[in-house]
Amino acid sequence: MATHLDLEEQEQLDQLKHFWNRYGNVITWVLVLVLAGYGGWNGWNWWKRDQAAQASGIYDELERVSAAGDVERVGKVFGDLKARFPSTAFAEQGGLLAARTQFDKGRADEARASLAWVAEHAGQEEYRAVARLRLAGLLLEAQQPDEALKQLSGTWPAAFEALAADRRGDVLLSQNKKDEARTAYQAAWKGLDATLDYRRLVEAKLTALGAAPEAPLAAAGTASGAQP
Repeated sequence: MATHLDLEEQEQLDQLKHFWNRYGNVITWVLVLVLAGYGGWNGWNWWKRDQAAQASGIYDELERVSAAGDVERVGKVFGDLKARFPSTAFAEQGGLLAARTQFDKGRADEARASLAWVAEHAGQEEYRAVARLRLAGLLLEAQQPDEALKQLSGTWPAAFEALAADRRGDVLLSQNKKDEARTAYQAAWKGLDATLDYRRLVEAKLTALGAAPEAPLAAAGTASGAQP
């Protein structure tokens, strides 16, 4: 009986040795790759957290000097932030904050440069869209309508399409291109939610161009039915 069990165990052992001789290297390399990948993933996450923590500290400083109205320090702190941590959301937010402070303090050129950086380098399309809209507005104020239109060209996130169309209408109107401006405003008016007050502003622009939007059919029908 003992001999039979010994033979069985020996046979299983031989099969295991044969299996390992055939597949052992493959299994070992797979394990090495998995462990290396896991270690790399943890390292990457640690690096990202470390980058975000450091960027957060600089952004806090940017908020402080911005609140104090120290426009010189704002430029320097934002320069440090975008140089050291350009891929973080704090750099994107910092660019928008720096631009607002610079513009409020009469540094329009610096504000445009900050917004241009965000528009070009931001990783999140929402930040790029905000920067492009604001930059187009500043370029329009600087009487650079062609440059403003360049910022407003191309594709936009769905939530910003109507706002971009409205800003495009402003630029076209400044060039006395009334028909094109009217088309842009109409696109903006149609794209904005009817409950938004901003839509009324666009409606006023259309009315000034002799193209007041028609009343909704439902409202017209209600009014008609109310007559005796």
